[in-house]
Amino acid sequence: MRLSRIFAVLVVVALVAGALAMAQAPAKAPKPGAEHMRLGVYVGKWTGSGEMKPSPMGPGGKVTWTETCEWFGGNFAVVCHSDGTGPMGPSKGLGIMSYSMEEKHYVYFGITSVGEVEQSTGTVQGKVWNWTGEGKMQGKPYKGRYTSTEQADGSHTFKFEMSQDAGKTWSVVMEGKSTRVK
Repeated sequence: MRLSRIFAVLVVVALVAGALAMAQAPAKAPKPGAEHMRLGVYVGKWTGSGEMKPSPMGPGGKVTWTETCEWFGGNFAVVCHSDGTGPMGPSKGLGIMSYSMEEKHYVYFGITSVGEVEQSTGTVQGKVWNWTGEGKMQGKPYKGRYTSTEQADGSHTFKFEMSQDAGKTWSVVMEGKSTRVK
């Protein structure tokens, strides 16, 4: 008899605790921080042009592109779709930028229709964005750094550099400008 009374009390306690937990206000969805909102500088429709230097990435020549960047649901990330043409022909790209609250830096992941895959981390100071990443090209490791500078007219100038000796020497791979059209 005593065991059944203890069991009954435990069941009542569990039911009351469950009801109290359900009665609490539901957790609110997180909101993007200032770092996330800073990515808004990339939202819009863009046209760009630049000069690719001969490098392990391919022959040199003029590159042009159009890009549309928009907020992903919740405004924690910006997603960009691009179409371009360069010395190796046409290509399409998909890029995602966000901010890692845990790591305290920006993150970028991109893919292209010519098989490129890129992951980078970034920082911003004033109007200068610095992105760095590592990868392999034709089986050889490389480091990359991409610097984008916001201009007074809303455009961005950029420079992409590569190092194939663990960052001892750097070569400019591409320079150019993106201009917001909408």
